[in-house]
Amino acid sequence: MTSPQLPLHNAQATPIEILLVEDSEPDILLTREAFEEAGMLNRLHVVRDGVEALAFLRAREGTLPRPDVILLDINMPRMNGMELLREIKRDPQLMTIPVIMLTTSQADEDILHSYQAFAASYVVKPIEFEHFYHAIQALGRYMLTIVRVPPPARPQASELLE
Repeated sequence: MTSPQLPLHNAQATPIEILLVEDSEPDILLTREAFEEAGMLNRLHVVRDGVEALAFLRAREGTLPRPDVILLDINMPRMNGMELLREIKRDPQLMTIPVIMLTTSQADEDILHSYQAFAASYVVKPIEFEHFYHAIQALGRYMLTIVRVPPPARPQASELLE
């Protein structure tokens, strides 16, 4: 008995904005290819480390899109994924963006710290190409058919007066 396939698009049929924070070029290419070949309606934005990610996330309104989800590697130069995750979850304007840890680390400590810092999910990247490809496609189906994200946080009155 096979289960029915879920459609690979979100209910609004609008592209989902995905921010991939990854420093490995092969992993970036595989992720992009897996999303494209699955026919998922998305816009994949790529930055190479936590410093670039914060610049992307804090760009002036209208300059860059607000991501619907962040795929975050742990081991990166300048600012690693754990530092970035904590920074995102401390920022009232960013804290509601779901962050999915997408990393090669299987360390229990990394998994625990990710969830303690409010990661939405923790996914270990398979090493084999085909498994990695299928994992990304499954992650895409999850993001596009199951997950519902809140709208961007609205500035508080006190922030508008500053």
